[in-house]
Amino acid sequence: MRKSKIRRRSFLATSLAVGAGLTGAVSRAHTASAAGSAGNGGAPAVNPGPTVLRRGPSRPVVIASANGNTYKNGGPRTCVHEAFLRMVQGEDVLSALIAGVNIVELDPAETSVGYGGLPNADGVVQLDASCMHGPRRRAGAVAALEGVRTPSLVARAVADQTDHHLLVGKGAQDFARRLGFSIEDDLNTETSRRLWLDWKRRIDPEHYLDPAKRTQAGERAAAEMLAAGLISREHYYGTINCNGINARGEICGVTTTSGLAWKIPGRTGDSPILGAGLYVDGEVGAAGSTGRGETNLYHLSSFLVVEELRRGRHPKDAGMAALMRLRAGTTEERLRNKKGNPSFNVKFYILNHKGEYAGVALYGGKDASYAVCTEHGPQTLPCEGLLGEADGPA
Repeated sequence: MRKSKIRRRSFLATSLAVGAGLTGAVSRAHTASAAGSAGNGGAPAVNPGPTVLRRGPSRPVVIASANGNTYKNGGPRTCVHEAFLRMVQGEDVLSALIAGVNIVELDPAETSVGYGGLPNADGVVQLDASCMHGPRRRAGAVAALEGVRTPSLVARAVADQTDHHLLVGKGAQDFARRLGFSIEDDLNTETSRRLWLDWKRRIDPEHYLDPAKRTQAGERAAAEMLAAGLISREHYYGTINCNGINARGEICGVTTTSGLAWKIPGRTGDSPILGAGLYVDGEVGAAGSTGRGETNLYHLSSFLVVEELRRGRHPKDAGMAALMRLRAGTTEERLRNKKGNPSFNVKFYILNHKGEYAGVALYGGKDASYAVCTEHGPQTLPCEGLLGEADGPA
């Protein structure tokens, strides 16, 4: 026990010292706040502020999908680590979380979020994002946004500077341009463009004319690329969700994604839809999701998880209840495997007003994990699977 306390104190002392002394070193990993984010390069300074660790009713926690503790965009910290550090220094929780996901949005190595995200069927990167501020009861989202590397910041601007919750397509882009965001012609990287060309050659070698055959060919090509290891399931459906709570019990969340790889242009999944890919109740908890967006849309899964928290369930139990609903509601044969279970995966990242948290999935195993940062530091932990891992999605 004593050893654990020493490690915890060491992590906090080191992190806070780094945060105070090396704020400038993370500038390439972040963007400016929505109000002053002309372009996508400048970083908001960390406000050292008071350290707020355990001076309130809740345990400070930041929880995210696994990519929240993977990518650093060349900087010193991952998403959950950066967000936690900012949060315990007194920064607004949502601002801290968005600074964290900006690292992932800007990292060209992460092909499921932001810059370099896998494009739609026409080779165009279209991005979705949403955010919810529990204490202020504000929310904002954008969908099918083109040309802006950090859609999470535009979603925050929708929440803070409009009376709306969701802007889409060209309207979202025009809104971002008017606020000073840099609009780029193409958010593809060499990697995302190469993968799209590989997919395109597989589906359209003879210019398919039958829409049904084109759809089947697209699905078959994606399956072939998954089987060949050219992309992972995480990047095919990829997203990052990140939720946090500080010691005062202030809860916020953000989700951002490039959506389903090679989707129909204009397709919008669950990530920008409040209650589907993200839901926050400032007095109860937060939940976000990655995986098959259409399933979350149909069941409003994140809202369902938070309602289970409201009933007093632990985050793990709340998530499992939602997963059981998804399993029962998956009735189309094309979406079921040989055992009659869903042929896809869905994961939830959940925390409650006490700072208790959990990561759960339809299927556990090596491809199902989540990221978390507490006073013990950033960690990547396995999700608990409702259906185990042996028969996984197939």
